[in-house]
Amino acid sequence: MTETINQSAEAASPTQPTDGTQPTDPAVKGEGASRSSFYPLTVKSVDHLTDDSAAVTFDVPDEYAELFDFAAGQSLTLRRMIDGAEHRRSYSICSPAGTDPRIGVREIPEGLFSQWLVHDVRAGETIEVQPPSGSFQADPDVGGRHLCIAAGSGITPMLSIATTVLSNPDASVTLLYGNRNTNTVMFAEELADLKDARNQQLDLIHVLSREPREVELFSGRLDEDKLRQLLSNLVPIGDMDHVWLCGPFGMLNDARKVLDEFDVPKDKVHFELFYVDEPPPEVVHADKVLEGATSDVTIVLDGRRTTSAMSQGKTILDSAQESRTDLPFACKGGVCGTCRAKICGGEVDMVRNYALEDAEVEANFVLTCQTFPVSDEVTVDYDS
Repeated sequence: MTETINQSAEAASPTQPTDGTQPTDPAVKGEGASRSSFYPLTVKSVDHLTDDSAAVTFDVPDEYAELFDFAAGQSLTLRRMIDGAEHRRSYSICSPAGTDPRIGVREIPEGLFSQWLVHDVRAGETIEVQPPSGSFQADPDVGGRHLCIAAGSGITPMLSIATTVLSNPDASVTLLYGNRNTNTVMFAEELADLKDARNQQLDLIHVLSREPREVELFSGRLDEDKLRQLLSNLVPIGDMDHVWLCGPFGMLNDARKVLDEFDVPKDKVHFELFYVDEPPPEVVHADKVLEGATSDVTIVLDGRRTTSAMSQGKTILDSAQESRTDLPFACKGGVCGTCRAKICGGEVDMVRNYALEDAEVEANFVLTCQTFPVSDEVTVDYDS
């Protein structure tokens, strides 16, 4: 959804508590469990990976086991109160499916949440965590050939995907991983161990931008030119069944452009944006709104339906939170995808999207933090 959370999420403004769920509430204790609620999980371990990054593993009690069963590539949303205000951050899971959930975190300058996780959190502490979410996920039963392209902390979901997929003997993975230098490589030892254990199935290629390599091909940023060279010389791109991309906005754009040049079908390409490193496009929805115009919007979450009049000049998420305090969200910047829902009726306008793939948009999924109601009646289904 970093460098290990999306950076727009780390910089997001705090909000007041939004679901009323405290550790003593029945929902948190397991009665009437909900995937949109937060649950107190104990930190099992904290592993420091580099000077500015760490991996945090959670211990999930038996009563929450089903809720926290995750697919490779999904993420967790964490909640913390800071100076009386609620802050949420979305972090990708780095552990393989079927194990304890473990997130990778890279410190963001002036990021209160990431600095706390990297430097201050210790085993035994309790953190409020929302069950896993996200459509960026791999199915280990599929097998096939997978290409993973990651930069920086974008390796976090890729490690989960690679280790999970490689448990299938019929699968293979080529991982292109870009960093500044060897000291900034997250999960360096674990990647080396995975290569040793799955040598015939895994091709691991490190590319460093600020450290000389013996082979010039492995030096430089993972930009358009470098990706074109790597795919031309090392990767049988035409044989790949799935391509997974994770990193900053610029790298994702370059990678998708190069993949288009190689005629890789769009339905084979899956992406997860960790932060936006370029100014977002201007939001123009306000030009379409008549002053005072409203829509009757029905929200469906956990089987519960509520209908209320919402301003057409305000996002569905912001309006709905006035009556539905349980709605899932994290960054409110169109990056993490936590607020994803399906439009089952009516017309809306999504002004920004850094999280949904083309197929999801075509299937009427939206990011409710970036979506405005347009027609007189709209139905938004978070359960789809």
